Amino acid sequence: MNEADKKTVLIIEDDEMLVDMYKQKLKKEGFRVLTVTDPKIAIQRIKQGTDLILLDILMPNINGFEILKRIKKDSKLKSIPVIVLTNIGSESVNTDEKLALSLGAESYMIKSLNTPSDVVKKIREVLEIK
Repeated sequence: MNEADKKTVLIIEDDEMLVDMYKQKLKKEGFRVLTVTDPKIAIQRIKQGTDLILLDILMPNINGFEILKRIKKDSKLKSIPVIVLTNIGSESVNTDEKLALSLGAESYMIKSLNTPSDVVKKIREVLEIK
């Protein structure tokens, strides 16, 4: 597969170690990977083009729910699928999952319960890649 045929995944995550881990896994699986560790520039970066967004919720300054709202309000961006990938757990997980899905996320995944391979599988499902 040549570079032009690769699907692009944008990772919006403030934890550099996780960014690196997912980036390596996705590249190995044949994706082009872009990253944003500063949520303040996320929308600007999304406007440059991507096929799918992996979005963390707990980030400094702007949380993932706010970024998701902005994506889905923008007519040029709203069709980009978003998978929420977060560590939010405990009692709030059902509420947060419902909120993410109601705001337009395709899926809600908890990092500690899903391996990078699980994330790749979900990305392939959402993008309908075999």
